[in-house]
Amino acid sequence: MFIGLLGGSFNPIHNGHLHIANYVYNTLALDRVIFIPTGDPPHKPATSLASAQHRLKMAALATQACDFFAVDDREALSPTVSYSVDTVTHLKKEVPSGAELGFIIGLDAFLEFQSWKHAPHLLELCHMIVCSRPGVTFIQLQSMPLLPPTPISSLYELDQQHTSRLDIALPSGSSITLLSVPPCEISASHIREQKALHRPIAQWLPPSVESYIIQHKLYR
Repeated sequence: MFIGLLGGSFNPIHNGHLHIANYVYNTLALDRVIFIPTGDPPHKPATSLASAQHRLKMAALATQACDFFAVDDREALSPTVSYSVDTVTHLKKEVPSGAELGFIIGLDAFLEFQSWKHAPHLLELCHMIVCSRPGVTFIQLQSMPLLPPTPISSLYELDQQHTSRLDIALPSGSSITLLSVPPCEISASHIREQKALHRPIAQWLPPSVESYIIQHKLYR
């Protein structure tokens, strides 16, 4: 069993998130993708961030029609900051014996991965699935000390979309899979901006999520 983990604020969850989850699910033959919304920042109100309860509910609505999608609420309901290494550690104890976890992450976030809490240990706990993102290139991974040497020509092929996948084996026995994902130009910040300006947002969201935003007067 191979289970994908897709974390994020999902503020709000949109068709771009679902596009990435579907692409990784099909490309890597995953058994399931678990969405993990982040919690509320402790001691610091974020005016543009909907509450964890709202974001959790929207994630549930967006994924409810898909049997291979699920939502995990542990970070959303946590009263303190959650770290990915802790979340993955707990999940490994809960999934069926022998199941592998794949941490789905955008290339822009992965370029800052070495600053994460216990980053080397997280690489040992699960496979990393790194998806292309606008504005950054896979060639930039050459400067990451946590990665084994990778031919620059292979990274260039990904950036030029001459190939769509590159697997990098790690000494720990896990791996990093680099995926050139077909672009889907949607951002949560743009959706929030358009909603605040009273402009239509239906084209970027599942209908159930749009209805929830309207009903609860979010992002006004």
